[in-house]
Amino acid sequence: MIILHLDVMMAKRKMSLNELSSKVGITLANLSILKNNKAKAIRFSTLEAICEALDCSIADIMEYVPEK
Repeated sequence: MIILHLDVMMAKRKMSLNELSSKVGITLANLSILKNNKAKAIRFSTLEAICEALDCSIADIMEYVPEK
């Protein structure tokens, strides 16, 4: 299972959901789905934009956890 730590990185960068949504160019609803680990897929372009906006790497916001 892939876990997104978007909320952690946003807190570290002191960035709100509204601000990130504006910088990345996706809706608050879609960003909220990502933040709450409800997403089934994510585009590489969206992932790239999030990493750019948060000045982080993919490893900072994504983690693989094997399912039991």
